[in-house]
This record gives sequence, structure tokens and C-alpha cells, in this order.
Amino acid sequence: MNFQRPTRKQRRKSVNVSLSAEIVEQAKKLGLNLSAVTEAALLQAVRAAGFEKWKQQNAPALKAHRDRVDAEGALLDDLRTF
Repeated sequence: MNFQRPTRKQRRKSVNVSLSAEIVEQAKKLGLNLSAVTEAALLQAVRAAGFEKWKQQNAPALKAHRDRVDAEGALLDDLRTF
């Protein structure tokens, strides 16, 4: 999954969220765009959750690769000059 920030041309969806009144007030005083900040935070959470899911789904293959490297060394170890 490739999650990117939506561009202006991409479809938008209106949603309702409940936020702390104090935080909203502070954000407005600071001139923060609530939609942009919320979208950025949600995008970060989606990416993190997606990466965690990918790691879980690929755990057997990642372990097999690590075990092979531990047993046989990295693929081009013989060509390393460092």
C-alpha cells in the first residue's frame, strides 16, 4: 500500500471528529489548519499501521532471510573491501 498525502485534485471526504476544545482553541490561536494537521497525523498513523501489518505478514520470510545471512553470510561478502 502506498499512502500519500492527497492532492487538491483527489476526492475529499467530510468527516466529523471530536477533539479537545482546549487543543482546538490553541491550534486556532497558532493559525494551524485543523484539516491539514489532522490529515497529516492520520496519514502518519495509517503508514505506521500498514508497516506493522507488513512486518507481521512477512515475518517468516524476514526471519528466513536473517537465518540464511547468519549461516552463509551476505550475498556479496566476498567482494567487500571494508
